[in-house]
Amino acid sequence: MKLKLAYCDKIADSIRKALIKSDPDGIIGPVGPIEMDLHPEGGYFVSPKKAMKVWDMNGKAYVVTIEEAPMLDLED
Repeated sequence: MKLKLAYCDKIADSIRKALIKSDPDGIIGPVGPIEMDLHPEGGYFVSPKKAMKVWDMNGKAYVVTIEEAPMLDLED
């Protein structure tokens, strides 16, 4: 099995930029910063997973999560 690099940072950044830039219907409200998956007490790195909070025009909150799914990897 070949080790594959994870691009959670790049994908999270691309999604965040798209959410901020493209909303012709005006439904998407504030988009929070990208949050890292850190240990809640020690603050150390847990995984490459990233998340961001997003609110709609009515103030309803959502969490967009980007994480690896190795079981779904495409074969080379």
